Amino acid sequence: MKNETKPLPPAELQKDEHLYTALTTIDGYSPVNPLYSMENLVTMYMNMKMKQKIRIQKEGELMAAHDDAISSEHAFHDAILQAKNQVRAQFGEDSNELQSLGLKKKSERKQPKRKPKSVE
Repeated sequence: MKNETKPLPPAELQKDEHLYTALTTIDGYSPVNPLYSMENLVTMYMNMKMKQKIRIQKEGELMAAHDDAISSEHAFHDAILQAKNQVRAQFGEDSNELQSLGLKKKSERKQPKRKPKSVE
């Protein structure tokens, strides 16, 4: 059973298009099953080409939307970082407002300790 959820390999699709082109040049092609008539094949071919074009356009739109989303994420992140700086400047390094942003107050930070010189 074939999997119709995965695209055909490009080489296979190219072979099909070559066969389609060859079929268009055969005079008197009249299959027993009307599903495979030249009219139906032309309709299916045009439908495939239209859907491929739509897919390419949508992929381009998706890539553009992806880039726009990433750009807006970076802009928002930068704004949040600057807002933290604004809270620090407005309320001070030891304020409750700074602590409410998840940052440590200056008074709660450990003081650096000097290491005693080693005697050699």
